Amino acid sequence: TDYRPIQIFAVGAGIILAPANIRAALGGVSPTLESITIAVTCAAIVGIMLTYALHTIRKSQAPQPRRILAIGAHPDDLELAAGGTLARLADSGHEINAIVMSTGTNGGDPKVRINEAKEGAAFLGIRDCTVYDFEDTNLEGDMTGMIKAIENKIRSFNPDIIFTHSANDQHQDHHAVHLATLRAGRRHPAILCFESPSATSEFSPQVFVDIDDYVEVKNSAIKIHDNQKKKPYMTAERVSGMAHFRGDQGKLGNAEGFEAVRFNAFKGAF
Repeated sequence: TDYRPIQIFAVGAGIILAPANIRAALGGVSPTLESITIAVTCAAIVGIMLTYALHTIRKSQAPQPRRILAIGAHPDDLELAAGGTLARLADSGHEINAIVMSTGTNGGDPKVRINEAKEGAAFLGIRDCTVYDFEDTNLEGDMTGMIKAIENKIRSFNPDIIFTHSANDQHQDHHAVHLATLRAGRRHPAILCFESPSATSEFSPQVFVDIDDYVEVKNSAIKIHDNQKKKPYMTAERVSGMAHFRGDQGKLGNAEGFEAVRFNAFKGAF
């Protein structure tokens, strides 16, 4: 959830009401004003507590924590395509690492985008996010390098589940990362492909993850990518609309959908 409004409200209430409460405690105000001050203070405290309660995510610990590897082409891809699922998995106790294959130079300031990628990943609960500098918009030009990077990560991290781009995606970088992941993970038993804004109409998910409690978490993670805020697919309305659509498909409230390349033994992770 985006907690900035809550923080602003709490700080503002404290600044406004603190002097009045001090004066009331010292007897420097009339009984009527003192009663009003106390009433407003109590209302503010109750309001903050209710707001927090309504926005607190109901966490459940996974009986068997897994290692999750998420692989994206650009700094904002993971948040846009699987932000709700990754946050839910992190909150359930699973360990998540991420690889981002490019700094997104073609779409903005690479230094800013690297920081946003790491901040967005940390917000979702991803423990480690590595951003590579393969050529943006031409990732297929270094397929061998990407495969090696993914193979090294699979070897060192030994993930139980891998998330990556779909083959049904019209962005050339997304498609290249999909192929690199499948080649690097050719012996891996569980690979799920997520839906990016450039996915084609052929994208056909078989796995749906309930993100009812995580739509606003996903939107807040996407907001961290301020460098890309003018892109039409970055809006909360678009993200929420897609979550509703996939939720209807999966007979859930809100969901993210995934194509299963292989998903043999790890459905219990969700």
